[in-house]
Amino acid sequence: MKIFNIKKEMIFNDKCMNLKDTDLKDANLRDADLRYFNLKYINLRNADLKYADLRDADLRHANLRYANLRYADLRNADFRDADLRNADLRNTNSNNINLKNTDLIGVDLRHADLRHADLRYADLKNADLRNANLIYANLRYANLDFSCFPLWCGGTNIKVDMRLIYQLIAHINSLKCDSNEFIAFKERENHLAKKSHRYQEISQ
Repeated sequence: MKIFNIKKEMIFNDKCMNLKDTDLKDANLRDADLRYFNLKYINLRNADLKYADLRDADLRHANLRYANLRYADLRNADFRDADLRNADLRNTNSNNINLKNTDLIGVDLRHADLRHADLRYADLKNADLRNANLIYANLRYANLDFSCFPLWCGGTNIKVDMRLIYQLIAHINSLKCDSNEFIAFKERENHLAKKSHRYQEISQ
């Protein structure tokens, strides 16, 4: 396999499937077949991985900040503890991806298929999840501050923890509605809203 940087200069030529610790910053990996590759600790900052096939690849602790992964196939890939800050994952097939404890601050996940994804302890602050399919995804202990929660069928059957439940109830209780039924709901559930780590800001 040959790998080129954005200047079309060849920076890697190897037939093996082990790129551990390799520095491929700014590399052009568009359409690359990286299935089952060992990519642990690799530096792919700002790399172009559009349409790349990364099924079952090991990307633990990888640096993918600002990487372009649009339309990439990430099924069953392991991104545990990776840095994906501000990466572009729009329209990726990320079914069953492992993103546990991954830094996803500011990542663009619009229209991503995240069914059955493991997002436990992931930091999704400021992430764009519009139209992302999160059916059966595991979001326990994930940080969704300043992000969004999908209110369509792709946002059903998501595994969450009480931290997110408290946060969602606090947001619901901040809504303005003069229905007696809603007023009664707010009074009944306000003790849960107060448990949200964002309650003071939301309730203002």
